This record gives sequence, structure tokens and C-alpha cells, in this order.
Amino acid sequence: MTSNDIPFDTGALMSTVLEGILYGFSVLMFMGTMWSLTYKQHVRDINRPIFIVAILLLLLSTVHIIVNIIRVEDGLVKYRDTYPGGPRAFFADVSEETYVIKHALYVLQTLLADGVVIYRCYVVWQSVWVIILPSMLWCSVAVTGVTAVYSVSQSSSSTSVFAQDLAMWIMGFFISTIAANASGSGLIAYRIWTIERNIARLRAGSKSTMMPIMHVLMDAAVLYSVALFTALVCYVCSNNGDFIMVDLAVPIISIAFYMVLIRIAVNRQHNYLPNVGTNAETRQSGNVQQYPMQPLQVHISQFTSSDNTSAHEIGNERSSGWRSPTWTLVK
Repeated sequence: MTSNDIPFDTGALMSTVLEGILYGFSVLMFMGTMWSLTYKQHVRDINRPIFIVAILLLLLSTVHIIVNIIRVEDGLVKYRDTYPGGPRAFFADVSEETYVIKHALYVLQTLLADGVVIYRCYVVWQSVWVIILPSMLWCSVAVTGVTAVYSVSQSSSSTSVFAQDLAMWIMGFFISTIAANASGSGLIAYRIWTIERNIARLRAGSKSTMMPIMHVLMDAAVLYSVALFTALVCYVCSNNGDFIMVDLAVPIISIAFYMVLIRIAVNRQHNYLPNVGTNAETRQSGNVQQYPMQPLQVHISQFTSSDNTSAHEIGNERSSGWRSPTWTLVK
């Protein structure tokens, strides 16, 4: 540890306090998510996989902060005068039980969150080929994360987390999860953008209902990626700030997941159908003249989002005569 680095005991206390603040915020957002999934919905209409994932994220982040509190209490109170080297040596010990447990929980939280991003990507594109790269990156996250946790559990108390044999797996984990999140979120945003662009001329001046969701998806991806990138930079620089950022990443993962579901629910409540008439009207000298529309063939791709109990669907329409394109909200 360099002279200007954060002491291990100070960092542990700081990360626990900051994580507690973010955890409280994530609990509030979890309540909003439960509302968005169940409001005016029958039990059979609730998206059970997403419902279960939301609960699991809350459980993992809850257990993580409990383990962190126990770790701080052990290092600063219980073993303060008995642990060789004092509190700083206690928090620097990567083989200590609470350290291994909380990082195992972090790996599980990351795998769950990245898996949801890949699931959303598949739902949007409806193609297995599109999610091949994100899925391979997810497997890389699983391999590097599990190996890193196992290596830490088998190391000695004098081993540094920045040691070469651990650095390979830890850096691989950070890079893989950043790439998996960025690729999955980027594919989702690109799909929504292309659909919006293709139907913009058919919307007849009505407001876009999917672009706000794309903005929230990108905000969540940026929030998560910035936290991970900061942790990676701290680790590469062998800075103890890495311990703080990893602890903060756990509630940030939950917040990023919940904010998307809540925005989709708000968008659902304010969604409406664009009204497109079957006659074109022109006003000339105060008189209204009507001209029949010519036959039009409409090709609109399908977009489905099943992150909650509703799906926004743009149907495929082909007709020899003119038909009004609809953007429907399927219950």
C-alpha cells in the first residue's frame, strides 16, 4: 500500500457506509418495481422470471451488506486487539471468510444482472444468433469470477489481492462483465432506435413511446459500466479504492435493473395509440377537401419487451389496401 492509498480499515468502513446508503435507495426502487410488476395485473399475467430476478437481486444485496457489517464489526471490534497486525491486517487478508463470502455474492449478483441483459436482448431481437457474443462473454464472466473467488479462498493470509496469480482472473472478470453489459445494452438500444426510425414517418406526429425506455436502458448501462470501469482502473493501479467500488457495485446493479422496470411501467401507463385517419384532408380557402388514400403496403418489424407484465408490440402488416398501422399495448 502506497503512502497516499486508502488504509484497509478506513476503506472497509467507508464502503460499508456508502453501500448502506445505496442499499436503502435500492430497497425503495425494489418497492417501485414490485408495484410496476403487479399494479392492475392478474396473478397469471405477472412476469414470473423477472419477478423472481428482482427478489433475488434484493436478497443478494441484503446478504452482502449484512456480511459487510459483520466484517467491519469483526475487524474493528471483535478481533481488534487479537488479530496479528490489527484491523488493517484483518481487512487486508483476502483469505478471511467474510471477504470470500461477500465477493462470491458479488459474482452471483453480476451473473444474474448480465443474464437479464442478455435475456432482454433476445426478447428484443427474437434471434439466438444475436446473443451469441453476449452469451460467450457471460460464460467468461462465470469462469473468471468463480476461479477468482476460489483462488482467493485458497490463498494465504499474506497474499495480496493484487498478486499476479489473482490479477489475471480478477481483471478478466471485470473486462468480461463490462463487455457483456455494453454489447447487450448496445444491441437493445440499436434495435429500438432502428424500429423508431422505420415507423417515424407513419406516426403522424404522435409522440414516441419507446425512446424514453431506450434512454433509461442506456442510463442504466452507463451507470453500471462506469462503476465497473472505476473498479477496474483502481485495481490496475493497485489502489485500495477497488474494494470500495466492488462493494458499491452490488446495490448499483440492483438500482440499474429496477430503474428500467419502473420506467417501462410508467411508459405503459402513459401509452396511447397513434391515430391515423383513412382520409387526407387539405384546407384551401377555408374549405375542407377530402382525398382518398392510395393503397399502401406496410412492412413493420416486431418489437417485444417482456421485462414486465406487458409487451409493446409493433405488428407485421401486409395488405393490398391501406390499413392503419397500430402500436398496441398487449395485456
